[in-house]
Amino acid sequence: MIYLDNSATTKPHPDVLDSFFKVSENYFGNPSSVHRFGLEAERLLLTAKQQAAHLLGVSEDEVVFNSGGTEGNNTAIKGIALAHQNRGKHIITSQIEHPSVLEACQALESLGFSVTYLPVDTNGLVSVDDVKSNITENTILISIMHVNNEIGSVQPIEEIGMIAKQYPKLFFHVDHVQGFGKVSLDLKSSGVDLCTISGHKIHGLKGTGLLYIKKNTTLFPLLHGGEQELNYRSGTENLAGIVSLVKAMRLILEEQKVNKDNLVSLQSRLRKYLKTLDSVIINSPEGHSPHILNFSIPGYKPEVVIHALGEKGVYISTKSACSSKKPDESAVLAACGLGNSISESALRVSLSYENNEKEMDTFFETLSDVIKQLSEVMG
Repeated sequence: MIYLDNSATTKPHPDVLDSFFKVSENYFGNPSSVHRFGLEAERLLLTAKQQAAHLLGVSEDEVVFNSGGTEGNNTAIKGIALAHQNRGKHIITSQIEHPSVLEACQALESLGFSVTYLPVDTNGLVSVDDVKSNITENTILISIMHVNNEIGSVQPIEEIGMIAKQYPKLFFHVDHVQGFGKVSLDLKSSGVDLCTISGHKIHGLKGTGLLYIKKNTTLFPLLHGGEQELNYRSGTENLAGIVSLVKAMRLILEEQKVNKDNLVSLQSRLRKYLKTLDSVIINSPEGHSPHILNFSIPGYKPEVVIHALGEKGVYISTKSACSSKKPDESAVLAACGLGNSISESALRVSLSYENNEKEMDTFFETLSDVIKQLSEVMG
């Protein structure tokens, strides 16, 4: 089997699973309980938070553990909007954000907020000038993803952050789900107030994640109850999941430090192969994210290609996993202005540090065979 759908989810690392099992077995107490088992669980929770903060280069009271990207994005966007609507009710985002950002913004529109959805160029990049020119006295939040989940474009977060710093009442949220462990982002120097990270994108477990909330940033919590997680996220903490998340964070950052050049090399190898196929058009911009490569085969239904590859033990995807069951075109590629034939035939290969050159060779050979077979059927 060759698994090339790592932007949808990754295979949990054995060490991550081991940490989850050990904590589940030995630290099953509720961290809010005052007996020995509760106190032991609380100490482990505090240690995990300190470790996560160290890995991110932030303070431990700026880390809020949660269930992953969707919750993090919703908490950041709705939390800022509801807490600061007296200052203004205008939000800026882009047309190619993850559905958990776009739909959160659309939900706020139904509550009387106004949202500007910035366009992108053919490489999927927002214009920094567009960001600046759309800020008004009513703008309270900018939400721009770091790495696009479909085509891998890397947004100019540092430049946007510099602009955001000029407006004291404006907050800047970054969806860092696809970037963490692959494309570096210094939270402290980038002007970011809120940042979302998900565990299952970095060989952690589904249902784990965190939201960085910069000091002096106030949110309206979406969950009320036990006042856990600094009162931002009530509910008994998923301690085993939290510890496993921190383990996954540490492992992926070590991989990035040691093996990022190899990941870049794998994508370069794949690009070189795909360029030899006349029927293939590469959509991902060069020199951006090292792990995502989007391409189209106009005239071929992506689902058919995916199923044909799957029958041969090769697994890739089309669009975002959160919207890939919808039959319409890729909204991201459509926003890039690439045309219907390209946006309706897009495929995504997403790599991990576990992939290798032999797998790239086999994928290319298998894809070539599939295209040949399908062309004969269609012909």
